[in-house]
Amino acid sequence: MKHKEIAKVISQESIATGVYSMWIQTKDIAAKAVAGQFISVYCKDGAKLLPRPISICEVNKEEGTLRIVYRVVGGGTTEMSGYVSGDDIDILGPLGNGFMQREGKKAILIGGGIGIPPMVQLGKELKNIVKVQTVAGYRDELFLTDELEKNGDVYIATEDGSAGTKGTVIDAIKACAVTGDVIYACGPTPMLRAIKEYALANDIECQISLEEKMACGIGACLGCVCKSKEKDHHTNVNNKRICKDGPVFTKAQLNDIPPEY
Repeated sequence: MKHKEIAKVISQESIATGVYSMWIQTKDIAAKAVAGQFISVYCKDGAKLLPRPISICEVNKEEGTLRIVYRVVGGGTTEMSGYVSGDDIDILGPLGNGFMQREGKKAILIGGGIGIPPMVQLGKELKNIVKVQTVAGYRDELFLTDELEKNGDVYIATEDGSAGTKGTVIDAIKACAVTGDVIYACGPTPMLRAIKEYALANDIECQISLEEKMACGIGACLGCVCKSKEKDHHTNVNNKRICKDGPVFTKAQLNDIPPEY
């Protein structure tokens, strides 16, 4: 069940160029959140009507807190980057469907860029029931590696070769001979497309969190639909709402989504 509330900023810091980490004290949202879900953050600037969807990075259910890690890409996230401890923050969540955790199956967690943060909470939830391996892809500057290493083995890929394997996350998987029974992934569309093809070619179970621009975050506005072969029960047309039907989809569901996704 989603909740809309005025939460409090506990702390915020820059962890890489243009990337910020914020801990938030919530009333109800943290207690209900699971890995792979997101929150919508509403700006204080009244001219910015649409909320900003931000993936949940970590959750502390006992303390009622959650962490988001985001990149500054526009006016809304620029405003957020100026928040300090004690500030109010208007949020809605938890939203979307999280990752379906597969007990007893050796896991490969794959994150690219700002798709890395959800892998932190997922690793925390999985590490007590399966072997966790995380493959993280960056352009150059690293972040969240310490958190990822607490959950299991970590393999790095960078575009410029400054750390880990030079190239993509798939290059790192092959170079480091990473194997597993199930893949959980989040990141930019080209990376997700390559992971889907890799999983299909190697007959590996796969769950992928799609990134897309969203507006309402609850499936009402149809601003984040993607084409599908089967009809959506909500609209009776051939699409899926990423914010509501996803953002996490299984490999079987992805077979119904055209290659551009």
